[in-house]
Amino acid sequence: MKKFWILLILAMVTVTLSYGQKFAAKSNLLYDATTTFNLGIEFGMGKKMTMDISGNYNPWKFNKYRLKHWLIQPEIRYWFCERFNGHFLGIHGHYATYNVGGLFFNDNMRHNRYQGHLYGGGISYGYQWIINTRWNLEATIGVGYARLYDSKYPIASCGKKIRSEHHNYWGPTKAGITIIYIIK
Repeated sequence: MKKFWILLILAMVTVTLSYGQKFAAKSNLLYDATTTFNLGIEFGMGKKMTMDISGNYNPWKFNKYRLKHWLIQPEIRYWFCERFNGHFLGIHGHYATYNVGGLFFNDNMRHNRYQGHLYGGGISYGYQWIINTRWNLEATIGVGYARLYDSKYPIASCGKKIRSEHHNYWGPTKAGITIIYIIK
C-alpha cells in the first residue's frame, strides 16, 4: 500500500511539472465565519484538470456549544474551459472527526452532543472568477454520501453515553465561497 501512495504522489508531481502553470493557496470564507481554521491548496494536473486538497480544524468550545472537528477533503476537478477560470465539476472524498452539540438546528442537537468520525465522498460543481493576475474568487457546492460512526451524550460536563451507532447520510457535503491566491 505504501508503494501505491508513493507512485501516486510521483505521478501527480510529474504531471504537475509537465503542465507547470499554476499552484494556488486558498481559504473558504464560510468556514472562517464559523471560526474554523482552514487552508487549501490546488495545483494543475493537466490542461483541464486540477487537484484541490483542503483541511479544516475547529478546536473551540463555547459554553454548551461545540463545533470541534477536523476535516480533510481532497477533490479532483475537471475545468470546462481552462484551469482556475470558469465552470468546473469535481469528485471529492472526505474524512473527519467531530465533537459537536448544543447547536440551534433542532431540539436533539440543542440538548445533546455527538462525538465520532465520518468518511465518504461526492460530486461538486463550482465557478471561479478571476479578480486579477494573482487573486480569484470561487463558489462551490457539493452533494454526496457520508458514513457516520458516533456516540451520543447529553450536554453536560460529565454526561454518560446515551448510545453508540452508525448511520448513512445523503445530502450536501461541500459548500464554499473561497478566496484564492495564485502562485505561478
